Amino acid sequence: MFAIVQAIGWPIWPLIIASIVALALIIERGVALRRDRILPAALLKDVLALHSRRQITPEVVVRLEANSPLGRVLAAGLRNVRAPRAIAGAAVANAGGHVAHDLSRYLSLLGSIGSIAPLLGLLGTVIGMIEIFASQQAGSNPQQLAHGISIALYCTAFGIIVAVPAVMFYRHYKSRIEEYLVAMEDQAQQLLEVLFADRYDAAPK
Repeated sequence: MFAIVQAIGWPIWPLIIASIVALALIIERGVALRRDRILPAALLKDVLALHSRRQITPEVVVRLEANSPLGRVLAAGLRNVRAPRAIAGAAVANAGGHVAHDLSRYLSLLGSIGSIAPLLGLLGTVIGMIEIFASQQAGSNPQQLAHGISIALYCTAFGIIVAVPAVMFYRHYKSRIEEYLVAMEDQAQQLLEVLFADRYDAAPK
């Protein structure tokens, strides 16, 4: 493999760097976007149980906010439990927006690598074609001709090899984040329903 890289020369190095960055981002996002880290299974149930026992305190809300992205959204609702429902809903939506931004971290870079890698491969192809034409202009030089063809083919292939997984994981992670956000919104709405139903029941008739 190193002999191939050495034979191709500098046109392959941007693709190698892009592949290393893409692999690091794929692994990092795969770890960061695990479901149990984003949407702990029993978190809403535990929050509702604490609420029913009147054990929601500022300290509990702070711990909840630090627990997970879902906890951050639920904590926004709990902090505004005494506000009108519209304000509480806006606070939850604002927290959800911040969570969505955090979850999408680095995905733009991964998508950009998926888009740029074929262009880097095309650049290597063009350089290889230039070398082919140069070999013909300088007279028949089979070694230079073969080198130009190898640059063109290897760069094209490597660009596609880098781009395909980058684009695939970019779309996969985007879809996963959208799924998480829908689930968070649903659980936040469940929490608000309980909070404001209790306020209505506790209001003087």
